[in-house]
Amino acid sequence: MQQDLKIPKHIAIIMDGNGRWAKAQGMQRYQGHSEGAKTVKKIVEEARRIGVSYLTLYTFSSENWKRPEIEIKALMKLLEYYLNSEVDILKEKGIRLRVIGDIEKLPSSIKNLVNKSLEKTKDCKEMQLILALSYGGRQEIVDAVKKIALKIENKEISQEQITEDMIANSLYAADIPDPELMIRTSNEFRISNFLLWQLSYSEFVFVPEFWPEFTPEKFIDCIKEYNHRSRRFGEVG
Repeated sequence: MQQDLKIPKHIAIIMDGNGRWAKAQGMQRYQGHSEGAKTVKKIVEEARRIGVSYLTLYTFSSENWKRPEIEIKALMKLLEYYLNSEVDILKEKGIRLRVIGDIEKLPSSIKNLVNKSLEKTKDCKEMQLILALSYGGRQEIVDAVKKIALKIENKEISQEQITEDMIANSLYAADIPDPELMIRTSNEFRISNFLLWQLSYSEFVFVPEFWPEFTPEKFIDCIKEYNHRSRRFGEVG
């Protein structure tokens, strides 16, 4: 580990390019997702090794439900395989698994497996791995607003009491700090409805590699780039 590197407490990653990588290799899109799952394992291990406290991975967006049924089924099977094969390893390494998103939309067998995996790792303390699953940033904010509106309706609070902190505390995982660094692979320069509230002052690093090509060394390079940034939060540096 590079001793001079400042490691972000929370890193979020948009794991993009599985399908395009597969196409470039003459494979089916679902094969790209399978290769991408191998990259997930490597990056989770590296994040834990260097001392990242929270790692959020954009696993399946709310918009991904619009993809062809065969691809959705392949992704669900892959998620099922990952949870079955990795949850004991996560627990052994002290990694707590968490999920943000609308898991009620998942097939019941997958939803049950997710809940069992969350329960199995709930006491782990080394790192938190957060899967954004059936997740949309706009919907998260809408759900937060609904929580606050219900409190107003029940006369628990007044409109004047609504603050940024109240909205932040109404999000899916209010106890998790905002990411300092967001990485997106495959040379796409957008955030695609990911953590819209939480990424307000995050540093963004975009890399050309497709997700299956993203290595622990590239991950460290992104953290080095983050170390060269000046985080001013609107103030003068």
